Amino acid sequence: MPRVLLVDDQANVRTMISIVLRIHHFEIVEADSAASALKVFEQASFDLAIVDIFLQGTNGSDLIAALRARVPGLPVVAISGMTAMDFLPETPELSDVVCLQKPFRPPDLMRAIEAAQGSHRQSADAVAAAAR
Repeated sequence: MPRVLLVDDQANVRTMISIVLRIHHFEIVEADSAASALKVFEQASFDLAIVDIFLQGTNGSDLIAALRARVPGLPVVAISGMTAMDFLPETPELSDVVCLQKPFRPPDLMRAIEAAQGSHRQSADAVAAAAR
């Protein structure tokens, strides 16, 4: 069962996403802030992170960068009420983050997760090929 770190400061958004992902057999760990997300991230391993770009008191892209500093290539879906891509810095560490604009429907979320996981697999394959 894939384990997902879900970071959003809105409880109703976390609840909706958690329900959808549990139906699709994901294990969910919720965090309502960047600080709590980093704390749980240090205590357990995750297969994917879903991060709100506009977290109360911090920038979601900074959190994504911190998560990726610990686990390079971690598949990430960035969510935002605005176009998230406009707010993600143009850095190689964040280039393959999949963006999803709120509000979204469950099928949109699942497609974004599949895209993030697919991007991670492609990156891992490229690294393995370069090592040969």
